[in-house]
Amino acid sequence: MNWRFIPAGMAVVIVLAFAPAAAKEKTDRHVGYYYPKPVSTEVYRSRARTLPEANRRQRIGFVTGVVNGMLNRSYPPVAAFFAKGSKAQKLIIVSNQAGRLDTVYRVRALLATLTSSARATPIFREFKVEDTFNFFDMAKMLGFELITVSDGDTFTHQVAIK
Repeated sequence: MNWRFIPAGMAVVIVLAFAPAAAKEKTDRHVGYYYPKPVSTEVYRSRARTLPEANRRQRIGFVTGVVNGMLNRSYPPVAAFFAKGSKAQKLIIVSNQAGRLDTVYRVRALLATLTSSARATPIFREFKVEDTFNFFDMAKMLGFELITVSDGDTFTHQVAIK
C-alpha cells in the first residue's frame, strides 16, 4: 500500500493506492540463501500421478535416503540434497564443488544419472515403468512440485513438475 498527502484547500486528502494482488510478484525465499536467482527454468509435464500416500514425511525420507547413500561412499558428496517448503514440496540440489552444475547441460546430466538410479527402484519395477519414467516422474509420484539445481555460486536451473 502506498499513500501520499494532497493538499485540497484547507483540508488534506490522503490518497491510498493498493496494488492488485495479481500484480504482486511471487518471490522465492530460497533465492540468495541456498542458491542464486535462476538463470533458466523449464516445465516438465509428468506422465506419473502423485501417489495418494505421498506426504511431507515421505519426501523428507526420500531426501534422507539419498543423502545417507551419498555419505556412505568413500568420497565426499558432490552435491547437497534437501527438501524445503511447508510441505517439503521443493527439492533443492546444490553442488559442493566449484565448477560443477554450472550449466544447464551439466544439470541435465546429473538429472539423467538420477533417472538411472530411479529406474532401479522397487516402485518403478512394481508399476512396470522402469523403461519409460524418469527422475522427474519419480519426483511427481512423491509430490515434489519444483526441483532446483545450482552450482552454489552463479548458476541455478529450476524445473517445475506438473
